[in-house]
Amino acid sequence: MVTIDGRTLGAAGVVTVARPGEHGRASAEPVTIADAAMTRAVGAYRAASAAQGPIYGRTTGVGANGSVPVGSNPGNGLRLIRSHSSGGGEPVAGDVARAMLVVRLNQLAAGGSGADPAWLTAIARALNDGLTPEFGVLGGIGTTDLTALAATALTLIGERPWRGGLTRALLAAPVADATALAFLSSNALTLGHAALVHQDLAALLDAELEVAALSHLALSGSAQPYSEAVQAARPHPGQRATAARLRKLLGSDASRPAARVQDPYGLRALPQVHGPAVEALAALGRVLTVEINAAAENPLISVAGDVLHNGNFHGAYLAQALDSVRLALCADASLSQARLAALVDPDRTGLRPFLADGLAGSSGVMIVEYTASSALAEMRSLAAPVSLGNVVLSRGAEEHAAFSPQAARAAAAMVPRLRTLLACELVAAVRALRQRGVVPAGPRLRALHDEALKQLPADDTDRPLDTDIAGAEQVIGV
Repeated sequence: MVTIDGRTLGAAGVVTVARPGEHGRASAEPVTIADAAMTRAVGAYRAASAAQGPIYGRTTGVGANGSVPVGSNPGNGLRLIRSHSSGGGEPVAGDVARAMLVVRLNQLAAGGSGADPAWLTAIARALNDGLTPEFGVLGGIGTTDLTALAATALTLIGERPWRGGLTRALLAAPVADATALAFLSSNALTLGHAALVHQDLAALLDAELEVAALSHLALSGSAQPYSEAVQAARPHPGQRATAARLRKLLGSDASRPAARVQDPYGLRALPQVHGPAVEALAALGRVLTVEINAAAENPLISVAGDVLHNGNFHGAYLAQALDSVRLALCADASLSQARLAALVDPDRTGLRPFLADGLAGSSGVMIVEYTASSALAEMRSLAAPVSLGNVVLSRGAEEHAAFSPQAARAAAAMVPRLRTLLACELVAAVRALRQRGVVPAGPRLRALHDEALKQLPADDTDRPLDTDIAGAEQVIGV
């Protein structure tokens, strides 16, 4: 059971609710709303209901219509939800839609939205009953995920079906009508998506070090670059953490004789290049924790009855954190391709070119290097910073956008490409270790090596290796 309190939810908590089967569970974790969170939501709702003066989206229109009074006549909120349910593109993935529900529930639990507390109860029930809204991925530009949340609101009141075709109202239409914008004013979809990506990339970054450590053994690398003395001389946190992880993975193998005075950069500069990716991901995690637990509402309703119109809906922090992650990942991933290039070079390994077997001129793992380069090229194409873009919308009323949804989708698209790239390196590293008769001493590396041997046939003749790459991806498991 995950307790939603509007204060302590992080990316890992979002994942445990959004993804059935995560970490060996048979189903997604259920949620419960903390009493204190519900009390905050009730207080903000009562304050908003009693507030005097214009309230954006409640007594006025929205966007360029923000100065147009609409009163409190029934139907204004429903028109808003219906008109804003205008997204496009392919349907959003189910785990991303569920992550959105978790995030929006926690944000509402933080207080400050003025939304009817029935919204919280309805979202929690949808999550616990395994219901998932369906809508297109396009519509958000980093200034709230209006189209996704509007479609979700229509689903909650029974005007749209849930994923799978079931139509089931969990919220009364009058409730949605009265506090429509209070539910819509959020970047919950983008935050939920980014939370899932954060967890996937964290796992892949650790997997990369495991694969790199196998390559280190296959190439008879030197452990001097990972020593504590070297890291203390330039104490960047990510660099030090990377080197410490490599020392732990190698264990007693760190004392093996090195084949060279200085290794290629794929090994020697690994802490210095991997470290920035570790730090960029940590920075993204900090942004996510703030945003997921923020009452980033416009307008913000205080329990005292203050109505504060503001710009906390803007996703610049998230977009720029995601931009930094993607750029750092590309630099880091290029070292995997570099290690793979070393593994196919007989001058580095003392083995046959391309780790081949059979007749002279055999190709071995030659084309695996091409596949790895293809994956890396696609990662580079996904790394362009979205925060360089801009747009002016709604008759000039909104003249800036963060494009954080696009940043999240680009980061998500990197996950399978990075997994394939690392799988290519793993195929070559395991083959080189097997040909050299080297078995890792460290328990974690030994387990990874043994699992890879089960998936990768001990057949070094020229044959299709696409199944080997797929098997290596299963071993990596992210």
